[in-house]
Amino acid sequence: MKEELKEQLKTWADKYNTIEFIANDPVQFPHRKRNNTKQDIEISGFITAYLSFGNRKQIIKICNIVDNMMGKSPYEYVVTKRWEKDFDKENLSSFYRMISHKQMNTIFSKLYHIYNSFESMEECLLAQYEGTPFERICKAFEFSDKSPQKKINMFLRWMIRQDGIVDLGIWEHFSPSDLIIPLDTHVCRMAYLLGITQNKSYSLSAAKSITQELKKIFPSDPCKGDFALFGYGVENKQ
Repeated sequence: MKEELKEQLKTWADKYNTIEFIANDPVQFPHRKRNNTKQDIEISGFITAYLSFGNRKQIIKICNIVDNMMGKSPYEYVVTKRWEKDFDKENLSSFYRMISHKQMNTIFSKLYHIYNSFESMEECLLAQYEGTPFERICKAFEFSDKSPQKKINMFLRWMIRQDGIVDLGIWEHFSPSDLIIPLDTHVCRMAYLLGITQNKSYSLSAAKSITQELKKIFPSDPCKGDFALFGYGVENKQ
């Protein structure tokens, strides 16, 4: 990677990894709980990430609905099982796009079992599973660890990156260097156009290869490069 490109990516990362980024991004929802408990932030962040597909306006609209359902304390919402009334486990109709009420019930059920046994989601992942943060959380929620899982890697970025700006960094036992960039088709395209990857496919291998290239610029914090790729898209209207 040319030095000129490295410097440009650093510039874009610093320009877009700012407080102003939060207002128009789904990360605003766990930020609303920033002064709450660790559990509240984890749950708000996880549910927000789980619903984060589609355009930003749609995502923010549906996340606002769920945020209002959960109220001041997502943790209380989970452990008191209020979600059972909101999301019928037999209801196969759509809650948001391809996600049914039943699937929402399943996710909240998994969260209930985590917080019924552990103080936090981070503690659960440390105690119950092995591997990278990505591998552990996929095992916990029974997601495939063979696909890019953009939403899960975005959630992990929120929880683990600790620069105190956009990402909340409330998990202290995992390293930002172990994160994988949250890959969607847009990010993949940006990385390809910049020559960061020759892999056009939306795949876990592409996500890992882009992450490895970004480590050349941000050695201990490759996912800071996520803001750089976002910035490239904005600056070049891609």
